[in-house]
Amino acid sequence: MIHVQLFKRDEMVGEATSEGLSCFLGKDDDSLLPLAGWRIGRRQVQLEVRDGGLFISDGGGISPIRINGNAINEYGPLATTDVVEVGDYTLRLHLVEQLRVVAPVQPLRAEPERAVHIAKPALELAPLETPEGIASRAALHKKLIAAMDLRRVNVSRMGDAELRVAVQKIIEELVDTDPLFAPMRPVRDTLCSVVLNEVVGLGPLEELLADDSVSEIMVNRHNDIFIERDGQLQRSNVTFSNDASVLAAIERIVSPLGRRIDESSPMVDARLKDGSRVNAIIPPLAIKGPSVTIRKFARRKLTVEDLIAFGAISREMTEFLKVAVERRANIVISGGTGSGKTTLLNVLSGFIPDDERIVTVEDAAELQLSQPNLVSLEARPANIEGRGAVTIRDLVKNCLRMRPDRIVVGECRGGEALDMLQAMNTGHDGSLTTAHANNPRDCLSRLEVMTLMSGLDIPMQAIREQICSAVNLIVQQTRFSCGTRRVTHVTEVTGIEHSVIAMQDIFRFEQDGFTPEGKVRGRCLPTGHVPEFYQDLVRRGIEVDMSIFGREPSMANHGSMRKVAS
Repeated sequence: MIHVQLFKRDEMVGEATSEGLSCFLGKDDDSLLPLAGWRIGRRQVQLEVRDGGLFISDGGGISPIRINGNAINEYGPLATTDVVEVGDYTLRLHLVEQLRVVAPVQPLRAEPERAVHIAKPALELAPLETPEGIASRAALHKKLIAAMDLRRVNVSRMGDAELRVAVQKIIEELVDTDPLFAPMRPVRDTLCSVVLNEVVGLGPLEELLADDSVSEIMVNRHNDIFIERDGQLQRSNVTFSNDASVLAAIERIVSPLGRRIDESSPMVDARLKDGSRVNAIIPPLAIKGPSVTIRKFARRKLTVEDLIAFGAISREMTEFLKVAVERRANIVISGGTGSGKTTLLNVLSGFIPDDERIVTVEDAAELQLSQPNLVSLEARPANIEGRGAVTIRDLVKNCLRMRPDRIVVGECRGGEALDMLQAMNTGHDGSLTTAHANNPRDCLSRLEVMTLMSGLDIPMQAIREQICSAVNLIVQQTRFSCGTRRVTHVTEVTGIEHSVIAMQDIFRFEQDGFTPEGKVRGRCLPTGHVPEFYQDLVRRGIEVDMSIFGREPSMANHGSMRKVAS
């Protein structure tokens, strides 16, 4: 049990004792004692009892934790003379006898069984996340490595399945024969599975990757993992044993892709076998330890019917966009991070006819197109000597020589925007790409800035003329604070008026409140504007449904507010 006394300007403002072997202080509602101040994090001060001592770590916040005047990330075991400060607060921390804290109001002898039960660590609740469980995991990990080295297990020549079988056999032998792991034998299978995943898999991430309700995984440090579920962030109850385990998991992700991560190249973008996007960053850039962010791909590729069922888009919008893609309109999908741009790009790419040749260009391959005549290109970072990098811009230039009917660029971030615009203007109609922007007008400004990043001295008027000539539609994807993802605008680029690019909304999402669950409620309505290329189809005698531009949408499920995976 951990006893905490909280002082502010030499005056005690709080005192509490934890019920378990770990707790935290900060702004979060579950904090043992609340800490106030805009520089304080939600779980700023993390306290944990292990190896018989009290350890403290920084859980995030602008104010550093100082021990005896020195800023720390992790420190322990604490001595009674150590002075702990965070922001305007001073903390006095010490361990207390467990029975003295958790004993009921009645004398101990009145309820001896209950008192003894409360005094024991709650192994049955989370056996491998207690200090004893974490210590056992770390010890088993070390003994396993030593045993594999002693038995000369040739890891490099084994396949994944063979390696897992061999390692699992060694782990089970160690747990069954070594007295050190006797206290953990009631949870033997779980312990073996966790350590096996840490050695030959992705550790505790395997459990989260297998959970279809988790859409994003964020490892801030080895013992601080958050997940996104139903569009909302929440702390996960799983942890890595240490920073070395996180680093080993990162290595297992990037090595098969021919990429590397080390002190000279401490950042990397990669992907998992299922296509999930991975970003990793390690010290010295990541101060608290290796950090990993994984944006999961759905096991089943989402279709347009799924998006309609989720309420992310109306049927009128999809019918219009299907015609737009088939009739080779150039489309830019705009949105913020995590808004669902890639998901929507996948869906719209599915409307491309099978008899056309498609070339996709991506930083890390994510698109899941099913057309038969498809070439997928992926950018490559520099090697250890700083050579050999192949950028998205290089690939866009090269794909122009590959006789594509359509070019699909996963995301325009820089100078490749100019090459993309030129491709759209030189016979590659029907191309698709995405860009980061908060609304359609901002998207045009972003395209202008990215074109300037090409390094060429191009007049702004010429850039705007290029954009106006190349881009036909902007589809805006938005992620609301409640986690709901919706297509909020389908906008046509209509021309230039007084050196300003003119735009006209075709469909627009109109919010009219919130559901009882706190989700955004609203409808996708047509504005009544008929885009120019639709009018051209009518003039050419091509039959199209003009009723979708009326004011009466047929979106029967507009109240459905489930999220779209990105």
